[in-house]
Amino acid sequence: MTNTQADVAATGTGVRPRPRAVLPALCLTQITSWGVLYYAFPVLNPTITANTGWPAGATTAAFSAALIVSAVVGIYVGRVLDHRGPHAVMTAGSVLGPLSLLVVATAPNLAVFTAGWLLAGASMAATFYQPAFAALTRWWAPDHVRALTIVTLAGGLASTVFAPITALLADHLSWRGTYAVLAGILAALTVPAHALALKAPWPAALPSSSNITGVHEHVVRSRPFWMLAVTFTLSAFAMYAVVIGLVPLLIERGYTTTQAAWALGLGGAGQTLGRTLYATLARHLGVTARTVTLIALGALTTAALATVAGQYAVLVVASILAGVIRGNLTLLQATAVTDRWGTTHYGRLSGLLGAPAHAAAALAPFVGAVLAGPLGGYPALFALLATLSITAAVTALAARPTTRKK
Repeated sequence: MTNTQADVAATGTGVRPRPRAVLPALCLTQITSWGVLYYAFPVLNPTITANTGWPAGATTAAFSAALIVSAVVGIYVGRVLDHRGPHAVMTAGSVLGPLSLLVVATAPNLAVFTAGWLLAGASMAATFYQPAFAALTRWWAPDHVRALTIVTLAGGLASTVFAPITALLADHLSWRGTYAVLAGILAALTVPAHALALKAPWPAALPSSSNITGVHEHVVRSRPFWMLAVTFTLSAFAMYAVVIGLVPLLIERGYTTTQAAWALGLGGAGQTLGRTLYATLARHLGVTARTVTLIALGALTTAALATVAGQYAVLVVASILAGVIRGNLTLLQATAVTDRWGTTHYGRLSGLLGAPAHAAAALAPFVGAVLAGPLGGYPALFALLATLSITAAVTALAARPTTRKK
């Protein structure tokens, strides 16, 4: 028996080997990657613009461009994951991430700053949820929901851990120095974790236990696949526009910035709670009913935020419930491919399915802010976003996969 084989633990059901170190390693790297590459930016951006004189819109556009690059590169990453597994992809991504931040930290002008973020977008594609989900889906199937839940719970702590760390560093260092230190933390925690913990052999995908089959070329050309892509794109746009728009919505209604921040933060706590409930929901609802129900409930919470005025406690409850739905939607998207088409081509299908949704999420804050003025304010914007979510719930009905008896 080789050392690699000796390091592999058997599953509780004896279905397939599972590398012991993968789950804790991915929990650590998701917290760190999201915390450094994503959540540090909104903390540092005001200082960046104040110190450089670069327009806030331009620096934010550079960050959004990184998210769009992540969506596009994620399609290629998904193909590699299916055939070769996560080891090389995630290790390379964790090397590229710190290098990209060093480019950002030393950028003499806005063009180089933007180039650094474009590189960071490629790192995001190789280190964020998509490759982690692909790894857990292949190694943990058919009991992958528990593993996915654990990793997303860890990922949900990224802002809790790294927003304060970033702010503390920024109190003592320049924004450039802060990013340099964060790059070092990112390299120290993610490179060895990915390089060492993901070395186990990449197993063949389990045969689907359902009566749903399909070659991936047929799947990506099918109506259910593209209707599901439309569903997730509309839902992602509405969800991220709500997250970014909640604070200005409450300020517009006369609440203080502190009150608005508390409402947003408690919504994040709801998101963590929601992820603990997904496995139970999955046991009781089929895949189509689950999709329609969660997106429709998201529309209801958005509508409540649009219409409730003058009752802060009710708005906070609505924000928490919206967070619960967001937490479930993360896992819904993580399991969407497996539940419909099995695990064989999970990486490629999830990359194609997620690309437009990730792009919509990147554009949502800007488009939402632009639309709020012509619509007459954030309550009207939230009403529009609720309508988009209802539309997404309707398109989910058309995403029911074609079944075929084996």
